[in-house]
Amino acid sequence: MANAGNPSANFEVDEAQSAATLLGLKSHVERTGDARDFARAFTSITEHRADALLVATDPFFESLQGTLVGLAAQHAIPTIYAMREYVLGGGLMSYGASVTDLYRQAGVSTGRILKGEKAADLPVTQPSKFEFAVNMTTANVLRLDVPASILLRPDELIE
Repeated sequence: MANAGNPSANFEVDEAQSAATLLGLKSHVERTGDARDFARAFTSITEHRADALLVATDPFFESLQGTLVGLAAQHAIPTIYAMREYVLGGGLMSYGASVTDLYRQAGVSTGRILKGEKAADLPVTQPSKFEFAVNMTTANVLRLDVPASILLRPDELIE
């Protein structure tokens, strides 16, 4: 699922589709640009008999985490998100940059600017810490048998 109003989502969609092709999986992209469109998107996902859903990274989606997590639960679709906050709210799993670490990096850059450095002279930084979280309560509700190889990897396992 990608935000139709966010052109940068195309990169993430292209990467996900390439990965699916390499794994011999079929993919279907739902583009939504309005919260009122979520119900239609989840109905379409269900009609396509999707085994799972990947929600693209997007501030619009982040602002509606509860709605997305609720619809995924309502439609019993195992879903992975880019931020652990979704998992804390009942989502199945997430993998993505640590929001806490991103704010720490922003704080370091802000401190350097406040000490007189020019913003244009600061190095470009990319996320350096990534988190994998799994919500076993949600996995149990979805009646998923999570492999031991997955259970050994999360930074956070919610039971």
